[in-house]
Amino acid sequence: MDIKQYKELENSFTEYLIQKKLRRTEERYTILRQICQFPGHFDILLLHTELERNNYHVSKSTLYNTLDVLIEAGVIVRHQITSQSFQYELRHLAEHHIHLICSRCGDIREIKNHGLKADVERLRTNKFVKEYFSLYVYGICSKCRYNRKKK
Repeated sequence: MDIKQYKELENSFTEYLIQKKLRRTEERYTILRQICQFPGHFDILLLHTELERNNYHVSKSTLYNTLDVLIEAGVIVRHQITSQSFQYELRHLAEHHIHLICSRCGDIREIKNHGLKADVERLRTNKFVKEYFSLYVYGICSKCRYNRKKK
């Protein structure tokens, strides 16, 4: 993410915090900066590890609370990949793509499908405003399929 995109995201987040009368803390902005460094999906463990690696110590409860605020602000989205696994990504990266999820190793691949995007945009919905979509397709990746055949 370039600096201009980051500043726009940071300003949008600041406006949300002011509107909701929430504190603008160093922790929230540091977590946001770290999230913007990820090229795609991340989980709470990866986020915590990267913050610690950068000598920024924050509790997991602060992380969870900040992630909830970032979701409510429309900055990030939460994906429930499996019944016990949540992953997050910046909303502008999450919009309009398909997740291919290996049910064996958990690997996630993303593909963009402009035809599907057009279909969703044409979809008429009553009393509902579409913001973005994400589709999950579960299967077995080529690496796991190859390993299974080897056995």
